[in-house]
Amino acid sequence: MSRPGARAGNTGRGIGVALTLLWSVIPIYWAVKTSFQTDADARANPAQYVPLRPTLENYRTLLTADSDVPGQIRRAALNIVVECGAATVVTVLLATLAGYAFARMRFRGRNVLFYAVLATMAFPPYTTLIPLYRIMSLLGLVNTYTGIVLVYVSGFLPLATWVLHNYFSSLPESIEEAGLVDGAKRLQVLWHLLLPLARPGIISTALITFLFAWGQFLFPLVLSSDLSTQPLTVVIASLQGRHVVPASLLNAAGVLAIIVPAVLALAFNRYIVNGLLAGSTR
Repeated sequence: MSRPGARAGNTGRGIGVALTLLWSVIPIYWAVKTSFQTDADARANPAQYVPLRPTLENYRTLLTADSDVPGQIRRAALNIVVECGAATVVTVLLATLAGYAFARMRFRGRNVLFYAVLATMAFPPYTTLIPLYRIMSLLGLVNTYTGIVLVYVSGFLPLATWVLHNYFSSLPESIEEAGLVDGAKRLQVLWHLLLPLARPGIISTALITFLFAWGQFLFPLVLSSDLSTQPLTVVIASLQGRHVVPASLLNAAGVLAIIVPAVLALAFNRYIVNGLLAGSTR
């Protein structure tokens, strides 16, 4: 029989979870609801908690209209896909090589270098914003895809390296030793033997990197003042100040912005959890 204290604790946790879900879900529901309304219905008083006359006109406008605002949003959507995709590919490639080197290779200063890489995660990222902007400005990389991707990679690489280092360390060394005895080079062992086994860790690292990059706001805001390179997160926030944009249209753009990370998180949740847990069992 459960004790009263245990029942009270379970009730308290249930209330806490429910409040957290409400806090998280209500803004998303309101944005989705507003995106299916006309601007007049979205501004109605009293507010409509359920769309009385749902419409897809806002989404058709964003996807097909030739006017200024939909064109900017479509360009920003392309920008965020290019920047996040490139940053993910570069980060995972470098983190795979670095994680394997730190986990398996023996060289002078390995531990010092590894912990120095991990120590960078202790610094608040925004403390590096001004130095990074000055460096990118001197290199002529402000308002460029390359500049934003390099900044993303520099920020996400330590975490990605740590995750993959732990994952490679959890794999049996006998597999690698067998490949080396058969005459394979280290890169061949990594490519043919270890990468297939490390696939959950690599997928989880790629997903985490992509989702972190997708959610960036302040760094691309500072590094890109040009619509040609600004991602969707920045453009949606800045449209209200540049144009008189209907609230329903802005909410539709916001819903489109969260669809990609939401689908990825739901579809590949197993890889994220399994990859991180497998890499933490050393």
